[in-house]
Amino acid sequence: METVIQDLLAGEYRKPIRVVAFNTAECWSQDVSEDIAREIQRRCNLHLSDVPSYLQELVDRYSPQDLQQFSLRLV
Repeated sequence: METVIQDLLAGEYRKPIRVVAFNTAECWSQDVSEDIAREIQRRCNLHLSDVPSYLQELVDRYSPQDLQQFSLRLV
């Protein structure tokens, strides 16, 4: 999960629609888009930065609005 988040924030993927985790050894897959979107939003909030434009649609779609925090920049 960490590698996927780092790659997304680094711009390795443009305008992702969904993130799915696969475990072929145990024969399952799971949509983890909400977890990824929430973590991207959290990290951007911690760094007082905006979500990158190429990830904004993913975050808007899957991150609960009440968890999004707008940063206030002091001048």
